[in-house]
Amino acid sequence: MSEHLDGRFSIIGAGVMGEAITSAVLEHGLYEPAQVCLCDVSEERLRYLRERFGVHITSDPARALEGCRTVLLAVKPQDFPAVADATSGMVLPEQLVISIIAGVDLRTLREELGHRAVVRVMPNTPAQVGHGLSVWTATSEVTPERREQARRILAAFGREVFVPDERHIDIATAVSGSGPAFVFLFIEAFIDAAVHIGLKRQEAQDMVLQTVLGSVHLARATGRHPAELRNMVTSPGGTTTEGLLVLERAGLRAAMMEAVLAAFEKTQALGS
Repeated sequence: MSEHLDGRFSIIGAGVMGEAITSAVLEHGLYEPAQVCLCDVSEERLRYLRERFGVHITSDPARALEGCRTVLLAVKPQDFPAVADATSGMVLPEQLVISIIAGVDLRTLREELGHRAVVRVMPNTPAQVGHGLSVWTATSEVTPERREQARRILAAFGREVFVPDERHIDIATAVSGSGPAFVFLFIEAFIDAAVHIGLKRQEAQDMVLQTVLGSVHLARATGRHPAELRNMVTSPGGTTTEGLLVLERAGLRAAMMEAVLAAFEKTQALGS
């Protein structure tokens, strides 16, 4: 268990990520349920989360700010203006704002909230199972003590990487933020292919998931370049060679590069 963090912790936006973060900080002992307040427009959602975690709930963003030391914004980008309007002039100088809102940059956050101490984060959905990746940065007004607090919160649901340049947040949005969807599409297609050649769907899913998981563990454990690991599997004139030839002819490599670039450009468009 980790040492408790001081003060009240509020999360505005109690969707999938809000729930995952709540679960993580409570499980790691960073906060007690009595210290946590969740805010959302859905009363039904709030009742469910209060029953699950024993936390405070409110549908009013302004009330969520009252008495809190740290507030985490987890609403959808299109809902941020409404939250900013509801809390305009209410964020105190000593409060820390952490935002995981995709595409909303630090300048916009500071101007709309009227607040300077802001941390911007790009997490991803594997945070739901404690294997997320959070790439984050902070304004100069965030003190070293508060940066450490933010780091501990983010580390509760996976790996965290601090970057000094906000441009890396947009890059992370395209790579690690959108990336799980690209991986899931590959896994889905891989499973369908296994079913096509004769496996039952559950057998195919188990085989493909373990293959992907084992490959990731091997790459991380050895630290070798993926091309080197691929060559270890690829015997001259063998079955893997034939399969790789098809993937290269189909343009898998180029399609991945174009997909990441498209996600990156969309991120920049949302931010502007």
